[in-house]
Amino acid sequence: MGCAVLLALAGCQTAPQPKLASGALPAPIANDVPYHWTLGNAPQAHKDMVAEFGKPGLKPGEFVWAAAAPAEGEPRIVVDLLTQMTYVYRGDHLLGASSMSSARTGHVTPYCNWTILEKRPFYRSKKYDNAPMPFMQRIDDYGIAFHGGVNPGYPASHGCMRLPMKFAEKLYGVTRLGTKVIIEG
Repeated sequence: MGCAVLLALAGCQTAPQPKLASGALPAPIANDVPYHWTLGNAPQAHKDMVAEFGKPGLKPGEFVWAAAAPAEGEPRIVVDLLTQMTYVYRGDHLLGASSMSSARTGHVTPYCNWTILEKRPFYRSKKYDNAPMPFMQRIDDYGIAFHGGVNPGYPASHGCMRLPMKFAEKLYGVTRLGTKVIIEG
């Protein structure tokens, strides 16, 4: 049974993948929210990032991380496929935000609520030519994971969420097995 069928049975959806030329950004969506938010129409998480870090948007390969993290609170990861951004929280406190690269056309980064099922500081893909997956954190039984890798700022992976290497390392240090992951867009 395919991943899309299993996700549909679980009440989740797979993300539509925009068709992009190499290096091109997606066109604005129907409600006129541009690819990189402006502060006025941004989701609250992005407004929090601006308030905390002073940056309204991140370029491909960029990330921000809080200088001091609270010791208490469960970690949680929120992925926005539309904007190609990943946010990490501890409790209600935003720890960091990063550009990312999700599934390119023909592949799927699945929407839904997930948990971290497996963590390995270095791993190699069993599906894609033994490709390196540093700071791998798997969320499903099909190999979809967070990991460090090429981060052009648009969908370019086989389904994983590629992060800037240093952000992937920091994220790996904050999460644990069972950490909640929300993928939306």
